[in-house]
Amino acid sequence: MKPRRSILSVPGHVEKMHHKASRYQADVIMLDLEDSVPLDEKEHAREVVIRSLLAMNWQGKTVTARINGLDTRFGYRDLLEVAEEAGRMLDTIVIPKVDHCGDIHFVDRMLDGIEMRKGFSNRIGIEAIIESAEGMENVSEIAGASDRLKALVFGVADYSASIGARLVSISGHGEKEEELYPGHRWNFALSRMVMAAKAHNLMAIDAPYGNFRDPDGLHRFSVMACSLGCDGKWAIHPDQIDIINTVFSPSLKDIERARRVLDAFEKAKAEGRGAASVEGRMIDQATVRLARQLWERASYLKMV
Repeated sequence: MKPRRSILSVPGHVEKMHHKASRYQADVIMLDLEDSVPLDEKEHAREVVIRSLLAMNWQGKTVTARINGLDTRFGYRDLLEVAEEAGRMLDTIVIPKVDHCGDIHFVDRMLDGIEMRKGFSNRIGIEAIIESAEGMENVSEIAGASDRLKALVFGVADYSASIGARLVSISGHGEKEEELYPGHRWNFALSRMVMAAKAHNLMAIDAPYGNFRDPDGLHRFSVMACSLGCDGKWAIHPDQIDIINTVFSPSLKDIERARRVLDAFEKAKAEGRGAASVEGRMIDQATVRLARQLWERASYLKMV
């Protein structure tokens, strides 16, 4: 699966921003029909997104579209019209506020019919945003609901509201957390989502960091998400892309460590030894698997 280090969310109704976004270095461009679009622009935004998907040169980028919630009057029309008209250009449909595996089943069956009718050569994937207590309670069932699923995404602002957590910043997306809680306030929730995602071979994506003028805060929260097993993070501003890409890419030090582990393992295997060591420390199969995963990611990113 292609990397999803950085996912740039772009308002669906602002066409000029789509053209700019196609030139940024984000791994994924997400054309958004939900939160960034005013209520009176919803229908227009759908038309703009379809036009952009079909007319623009996305330069080999992964392109996704976030529809409105399935509990709104817009969601099913977003799914139907965007997938029918421009599904051949889409990697995934992003579903917000997924509370139950039935939400995924509905989208999965709809896409089955659309693909059969349109004769698409590609298969449209699904990303599910987990942003409520109910969704987190059901996250394992959601993760296993369809083989179209590619990623679970943590929606921190709506999740905070659903559990009655305190609002400590204007955006509600990460900043100033350390003033309220000694540590990572969302460690358990994010870890639970990551566990469900990885148990079903899915990617896990962290929520955006709301203050795009605070690069230090973005870096700090990106590092924490990466350390918990997340594969990437949403961005709401182009200035956030480089920091996110850097954090979620293997460092040169990481790559060198992985190389030493793999070399030691291969040498031990060639010599018929069941154990290997690096710098006086034993390495086991779990360490080798981690090293191989990192090496493969670095290879895909052309870092080795």
